[in-house]
This record gives sequence, structure tokens and C-alpha cells, in this order.
Amino acid sequence: MKHWTAVAAAGFIATAAYLPANAADISGAGATFPYPIYAKWADAYKKETGNGLNYQSIGSGGGIKQIKAKTVTFGASDAPLSGKDLDESGLAQFPMVMGGIVPVVNLEGIKANELVIDGPTLAKIFLGDIKKWDDAALKKLNPDVKLPSQAIAIVHRSDGSGTTFNFAYYLADVSPDWKSKVGVNTSVQWPAGIGAKGNEGVANNVANTKGSVGYVEYAYAQQNKLTYTKMINKAGKTVTPTSEAFQAAAANADWKSQPGYGVILANQPGDKSWPMTAATWILVYKQPSNAAATGEALKFFAWAYKNGAKMAEELHYVPMPANVVKDIDNYWKSEIKDAGGKPLF
Repeated sequence: MKHWTAVAAAGFIATAAYLPANAADISGAGATFPYPIYAKWADAYKKETGNGLNYQSIGSGGGIKQIKAKTVTFGASDAPLSGKDLDESGLAQFPMVMGGIVPVVNLEGIKANELVIDGPTLAKIFLGDIKKWDDAALKKLNPDVKLPSQAIAIVHRSDGSGTTFNFAYYLADVSPDWKSKVGVNTSVQWPAGIGAKGNEGVANNVANTKGSVGYVEYAYAQQNKLTYTKMINKAGKTVTPTSEAFQAAAANADWKSQPGYGVILANQPGDKSWPMTAATWILVYKQPSNAAATGEALKFFAWAYKNGAKMAEELHYVPMPANVVKDIDNYWKSEIKDAGGKPLF
């Protein structure tokens, strides 16, 4: 039932994204990673307040471009901006929710959580060095799984993507070859594979391509009934993607250690930590040209922090801890103001 609700909510928000917004609608654009939960929150918020959310799920790169161009009230990105970029742009940044990125495959006879993969092997696949599913490296990790002698079809993002940023960050952390040949960015020069737009596009391509492998936010894997894998984490433990594993990875995060709370959660220590855990951030102007619109957006985010935890957990996202939310509230009051210097929230 929860998956149907999420899809229905996503339908609402997708429609809103391509229709003229109502005067009271909050406008935003960016990351596809949090799209399912933003959609669910938007549906509940509209029922409670009458105010809608006009959110375009176009990828983190697009969200950053749109907020910098001032065509939306807020941008959304899974790749945090640096302190220098925030200062130069006059933007405030804060994390909204956390989740997990999972490898997804389309292999006949293979079920979710049946295949195990580690970071170095995943890097070799996406580098194009491992070309078949029965490669020795995969067989060693999966001695009890009958792997087909089938070509691996790689599916990756074609758009500027925070999901790609976090995926590439993890691979660079575990693979010197990836770090030197591909590196870390929202868009990279992929050595192999076909591109698809958004988490939605990758999920759809993997679902329809035999022998394929891709990477998506966990809610997309769930909603599209994709086969996701287990992974071997930094501690050498085999872990399954769950809310608890994402929470374990986030448990030691020092959010105040980076400007705009820009903490990367990839490859965190801990026996239970999921290695590709990530946060997603909101970007608004510290002194917006439309103070009223930004004030309304902050009301929505405050409502989501207060009322959205259960909805987030139902979609396997991890809500921000209460102490972080309290700190963000203070951050808003000190940083986001109207032209007269009055806090917008």
C-alpha cells in the first residue's frame, strides 16, 4: 500500500511540475534522489494547508542552475555546494533527508539481496573492465549463485546528478583507478554504458534491459520492484540496504563540520553501515528577492521536519536527527532574512 501511495503522490507532483503553478504554490527544482519523499510530503502538506509544491525533478545539476538563475524559490541537490560557492552565490544550504544508493541488476533467476558486490568490483564494472556476469571477481563474491555468461549492460545517469556525485565519490574512495580515470562530479565522463535521465530513467532502463546494472536511490528500487544487491562495507561486513543500515552510516556524521552541513556519508565506518548512504540538501537565498515565497518554502520544510519522519521511513529514507533540525532552525533565523534584516522564519 505504501508504494501505491508514494507513486500516487509522485503523480500529483509530476503533474504540478508541468502545469502553471497556483499563486500559493512553492516552486523548486533539482534532485531526483528525494523526489518520492518530497512528493509524499507535498501531497500531505497540500491536504493540510491548501498550499502546493511545484517541484521539477530534473537532477541536482539542473536544480543548482535554476536557483542560481533565480527561476525557482529553492534548489535541491544531493551534491552539496562548497562554502566558497555558497558565499559567492549568497545561498544558504541545509540537509533535508537521507537515503541510500543501491546497485540494481536485471538478471534472470537472481532475486533482490541474492547477489553480493564490493566497491572495487563495482568500480571495475562501471569502468568497463569487468564485462561479463560470470567474471572471476563476481564468482568469488558469489560462490553459491549461478551467474550467467552474459554481457553486462551498464546504465548510468546522463544528466547532472547528485546521485552520480555520491556514487562516484564512493567509487573514488575504494578504487584508485576510478579516482584517477573518472573522478568525482555530478557529471563524469563514463568509460562505458548508456545514459538515462534521472533516477526514474535509470530505474526504467534497468527494468527493461536484460543483463543490466545501474544505481538508484533505494525508494526507486522498491517502487519499481528492481533487484538490488547486498554490499560489503568498509568494515568488511556484508550488509543489506535498509533504513537501519542508512541510519548506521549517518550516526557519526558531524553535520556542523562543513559549511552548509555539506557532509558526505559515503563509505562510513561501522559494521552495520550501508556504504552508499547520502544526504540531500536544499538551497535558498540568504536575502531572497521574493522574501514571502522563501518564507513559505521554509514553512513547508519546517512542517516536513516536524511531521514527515514517519512518511520518510515508510519510503526507507532516514529523517534528520532532532538535534540537527534544531540547529538548522537557528541557522535559518541567523542567515535567511528579508531586505530589512528580519528573519524569514
